[in-house]
Amino acid sequence: STCACVEYYGKALEALIKQVKIMSIHGKMKHKRNKIFTEFRKLPGGILVCTDVMARGIDIPEVHWVLQYDPPSSASAFVHRCGRTARIGNVGSALVFLLPMEESYINFLSINQKCPMQEMKPQANVLDLLPKLQSMALADRAVFEKGMKAFVSYVQAYAKHECNLIFRIKDLDFASLAKGFALLKMPKMPELRGKCFPDFTPVTVNTDSISFKDKNREKQRQKQLEQQR
Repeated sequence: STCACVEYYGKALEALIKQVKIMSIHGKMKHKRNKIFTEFRKLPGGILVCTDVMARGIDIPEVHWVLQYDPPSSASAFVHRCGRTARIGNVGSALVFLLPMEESYINFLSINQKCPMQEMKPQANVLDLLPKLQSMALADRAVFEKGMKAFVSYVQAYAKHECNLIFRIKDLDFASLAKGFALLKMPKMPELRGKCFPDFTPVTVNTDSISFKDKNREKQRQKQLEQQR
């Protein structure tokens, strides 16, 4: 749903899925977008993590799956997203992830877009990759900051969803959401002010001590910290 989520999950997938080319595209990339898109089209296989900037008017041959991790903000965008697969007589599948409280969105799409859907049962024996993502965040401040920005942007995008009777921010389980983003602590943001999260356990590490792997960025950060002191 957001550029920050693409940045974070793109990095996460690069680390978690080996021997598969992972590429990312979002609206803030501007000049790099065409280059990445052209390169991805030429690949024999791979995964493209993207926002709705790729939802329409784009033709990539033989896309097998469109995975919609976040439901789109408009119903028409849902159909456009699905349309990236099964093009010109080819076979393909589209999947949208929904929370139990969001299931009435299925009826909404069926009426609004005449788009019937089938339930796909959750996969059994799913690996828990969240500890690995947390380790990545502890080892590199860039990953830690990307995760925090992604979480904040996700919550803000959820609050602006056009179907706000279905996607109600007051019903969101922020603790589970933060775990899903493999956060080390809860960020400070207006939507969380005054709330307690007994189901979320922050790390005992002082997150200010997490440094950037990029030595130039870390040098700059230390300089800023010194000025603040």
